[in-house]
Amino acid sequence: MVRIGYTMMTEQAGPRDLVEHLVGAERAGFDFSVTSDHFSPWLDAQGHAPYAWSVLGAAANATRSIPLMSYVTCPTFRYHPAVIAQKAATLQLLSEGRFRLGLGSGENLNEHVVGPWPTAAVRLEKLEEAVGIIKALLAGEELDHAGRHFDVRGAKLWDRPDTPPPLGVAVSGERSCAIAGRLADLVIATEPDRQLLDTFDQHGGAGKPRVGQIPVCYDTDREAAVDRAHDQFRWFGSGWKVNAEIPTTDGFAGATQFVRPEDVARSIPCGSDPEPFVEAVRSYADAGFDEIALIQIGGEHQEPFLRWSEKSLLPALRDAL
Repeated sequence: MVRIGYTMMTEQAGPRDLVEHLVGAERAGFDFSVTSDHFSPWLDAQGHAPYAWSVLGAAANATRSIPLMSYVTCPTFRYHPAVIAQKAATLQLLSEGRFRLGLGSGENLNEHVVGPWPTAAVRLEKLEEAVGIIKALLAGEELDHAGRHFDVRGAKLWDRPDTPPPLGVAVSGERSCAIAGRLADLVIATEPDRQLLDTFDQHGGAGKPRVGQIPVCYDTDREAAVDRAHDQFRWFGSGWKVNAEIPTTDGFAGATQFVRPEDVARSIPCGSDPEPFVEAVRSYADAGFDEIALIQIGGEHQEPFLRWSEKSLLPALRDAL
């Protein structure tokens, strides 16, 4: 059975609102949640970027059963992998076993604030080394590590859960699929590409969970929904190779200046008819994803989306999938 998740999109709401929205998502019946981890929004129109790990800690305290997940954290630039291991262990304890650690190679938008942005090959080298460090510390090792990119000296997690949080890796190509297949407990992707999952399986991922994500824009006024999706999410269709490289919100505005509202409406379900939303989720389910998280576009539009989801969307998805 496909599980339907809710996204705490840190780029479009402040920290207190994000936690309140997640409490509402738990009440509405979503199966799990994910949380973006950004230093900057994609576009100025989104307007927010609180510290995701503080939000996750508050969310762990405010909710009771809904699973939590970072989606995704880059453990190689703004954060050292040893510190990520400590964060993840603490979240797993605070949430009483509800946390999953999602990792990825990052985006220039968020990571350039602490130094130069390297090539994709170097980013993946760093990710693979970081995953090894994090797994060792979460397993209880006292770690001394002298690697190509990281040094760790006498590191040990003093507050560590009996069961480490499952670790996911975001994928977009052969190399990241290989890292995920060999080292991760689950795979993460933001496009319904069966080839990614097949490659993940070839490298050891067969039978492991696979988590996808879809932006949607609920509104009783479909035209208003399309306009909001265009205003805040027109960057989404540019593809990961482009989105990982642009360093600023001005850069994303320039790169998407010729994207039209009708272009966005073809890729993001908008309005209040559940059927386009169901079809978008089905495309991920058909590709092999067993968990799909929804992003409702617009921070101030979460509460009506959650009410509609409880009454209409979640029942329609569960009937269809």
